[in-house]
Amino acid sequence: MLRKIVQKTLTAVVVTMTIGGMSLVQAQIPKEVLVVGQIAEPKSLDPATVTAVNDFRILVNAYDGLVRYKDGTLSVEPALAESWTISDDGKTYTFTLREGVTFHDGSEFNAEAVKFNFDRMLDENHPQHDTGPFPLSFFFGSVDNVTVVDPLTVKFELSEPYAPFLSNLAYPTGLIVSPEAVKKHGKDFGRNPSGTGAYQFAEWESNSKVVLTRNENYWGGAPALEAVIFRPITDANTRVAEMLSGGIDIMVEVPPDNLQNFSGSDNYVIHEQAGPHLWFLILNTKEGPFKSKAMRQAINYAINKQALVDNILQGTAEVAAGPIAPAFAWAFNESLSPYPYDPEKANALIKEAGHEGAELTFYVTEGGSGMLDPISMGTAIQSDLAKVGLTVNIETYEWNTFLGKVNPGLEGKADMAQMAWMTNDPDTLPYLTLRTEAWPGEGGGFNSGYYSNAEVDELLTQARQETDQEKRAALYKTMQEVVYEDAPWAFVANWKQNAVTSSAVKNFKLQPSFFLLLHEVSK
Repeated sequence: MLRKIVQKTLTAVVVTMTIGGMSLVQAQIPKEVLVVGQIAEPKSLDPATVTAVNDFRILVNAYDGLVRYKDGTLSVEPALAESWTISDDGKTYTFTLREGVTFHDGSEFNAEAVKFNFDRMLDENHPQHDTGPFPLSFFFGSVDNVTVVDPLTVKFELSEPYAPFLSNLAYPTGLIVSPEAVKKHGKDFGRNPSGTGAYQFAEWESNSKVVLTRNENYWGGAPALEAVIFRPITDANTRVAEMLSGGIDIMVEVPPDNLQNFSGSDNYVIHEQAGPHLWFLILNTKEGPFKSKAMRQAINYAINKQALVDNILQGTAEVAAGPIAPAFAWAFNESLSPYPYDPEKANALIKEAGHEGAELTFYVTEGGSGMLDPISMGTAIQSDLAKVGLTVNIETYEWNTFLGKVNPGLEGKADMAQMAWMTNDPDTLPYLTLRTEAWPGEGGGFNSGYYSNAEVDELLTQARQETDQEKRAALYKTMQEVVYEDAPWAFVANWKQNAVTSSAVKNFKLQPSFFLLLHEVSK
């Protein structure tokens, strides 16, 4: 029955209409099915092996973690764990698990399953460690040992106090997978996933759709929808056309130029939500012109960021001032103002650095999680840098290809690259991308520009160990001042995420985590 519904969803046609001179075929999607227009093909459906919000939006509907973010917040609440205790020294977390939960493959969820998940990521000698790599295992690097106390009690022992631990457990890297499914499918588990979530995996047709079906036995109550179909539609104009024609029910990350297609119509609802997002340029500080701090500062002065926000992003973002987003109000350094647009100052710094007329290689992506309007922004940045005498050669890549080039590091390849992060804690982005130990390679981090500052390293280490939030905030604010001065990135924009839904979609809202939570959604 479900396969017939899915097939009907992708093929049914009821009418042809014309909008803005464009002829659109309007499809009819069954009421029991929700179709989501995604920005890219997922890389994997194994939550321990992926880093992109594009993938996370699928995963949080198929899996649960021990904890999750409360609706509308980045605070945690119970999920697969009903409760937990924390030792006085902040180094031992003991979780009491929910009873009677099973994975989609029928196997039992218990403390052994929890231990399996974290041992798989963290223990190189674990029999299933080869199902990785596990790029965000950094999140749990402080975990020394996971112990099964009894079938419904599991204990985490940390090497040191680690303030972001619960928040990281709520992130998709902490979602719990079926050990039996991993053992059965090995490295192919990411194409054959099994979790405990409200929806269960049914089908993945490459470059076409991922289908999840209702989990009738979900511990939180069965969802209203019979199925959710995630369609990868990389071209924004095509996503818009599909939304207008009825081929999808939800469109995420709508380019600002296209929002007007949906405003003022009773057929659509526009959703916006501010969140902890940063769009920036990674600068190669290891070699080439950007080894010079003066040159890095020059780039920040040379880019007209306000024009990018006003003209290209049309007010859907704000100019960024540093490596932590204002959404983390308690940790954000309000004393920092964004680098102003000052070509004259940029020219003076370029001359000081001795790189007048430099030629730069710039990696740009066609689109990806939180990447806003990357081609238009890349072209505008190229134009701004030309005004200060710099020749910028743009190389454009599809999102997953782009990540494959950028994440291993820019050495020997490029001088700068676009990037965007949406994080759950002020620790996450700087810790994974600005520390010396986060250089690509054996460290496994995402410091693709090879930035290194011992003071920043120490401040970040202290901040993640400090459980007093006021003291922790002071450490982050000092770190932001140092990074602002060093300018390892061009700090460009903090985005307000958006989505458009059909007016038939009910109970949908965006989350500050940038995830799509569809358990309560109906049509």
